[in-house]
Amino acid sequence: MSLHRADAAAVAEAAALLRAGRLVAFPTETVYGLGADAKNGEAVAAVFEAKGRPSFNPLIVHLADTAAAEEIVAFTGPARALAAAFWPGPLTLVLPRRAGCPVSLLAGAGLETLAVRVPDHPVALALIGAAGCPVAAPSANASGAVSPTEAAHVEASLGDAVAMILDGGRCAVGVESTVLDMTGPRPAILRPGGITAERIEAVAGTLADHRAGDGAAPSSPGMLARHYATRTPLRMNATSAGTDEALLAFGRDVLRGAGATLNLSPAGELREAAANLFAMMRALDDAGCTRIAAMPIPDEGLGRAINDRLRRAAHD
Repeated sequence: MSLHRADAAAVAEAAALLRAGRLVAFPTETVYGLGADAKNGEAVAAVFEAKGRPSFNPLIVHLADTAAAEEIVAFTGPARALAAAFWPGPLTLVLPRRAGCPVSLLAGAGLETLAVRVPDHPVALALIGAAGCPVAAPSANASGAVSPTEAAHVEASLGDAVAMILDGGRCAVGVESTVLDMTGPRPAILRPGGITAERIEAVAGTLADHRAGDGAAPSSPGMLARHYATRTPLRMNATSAGTDEALLAFGRDVLRGAGATLNLSPAGELREAAANLFAMMRALDDAGCTRIAAMPIPDEGLGRAINDRLRRAAHD
């Protein structure tokens, strides 16, 4: 890990690290973010690993401008109005992924939506522009710890888990962005933050009521038990596989006899398995088998998050 004052040379070096699949911490107007190339599934998996994040919650994808956001998500009229009013700024919009969206499925936790925003910080914008890719970035701290508003906070919390920290001084806003679900008839606040409900309503009209955990409007994407369920029934910890089953394998000792097989990681590497999880679940869902059999995944590190998603998919 190296900490650098965020001058032009450091930003260029950080951008090269992002393109190489490494993690970079950088300042935004809200808090410091732990950035990865959002198109690189293994880099995104490394974010969860570095934070010790217990489950694959959707990450916010940071972009250089609204035009870049429109390339990966489908905007509505109200979403464009909000972007025009508050971007760059501490507002995150949850919108449907476009067909062919290059962002890793892991960045959106396997959902059909992505959370996107344009940060209002010169270092963040310079980094995203120099990297030439959307940057997935949760707060740059260990999961459960206080969000960092100074570079030293990142250094103390993550240490060598991050390749480089860009020091851009103290964050001006100091609280995370407001997250706004734009997929319903009316916008709904999933997380309060730097833009108030009153300011949002002045642009987009009355917000939808939002009650965490009511089953219809979860407090954030991924809270519903069956949010990750495949259409094809899925069973975990399979020690055998039938010809009518599609096998989600892991490791070198792959079960024989399945009608279709995809291996999350032939080498048994959890980061590679995490990066492949959602894409392979979708592919096996389309394999025409009667059931998906998932081989056991070590319940440690990223394996805990993988098993969490498999349990949700298998939920009856």
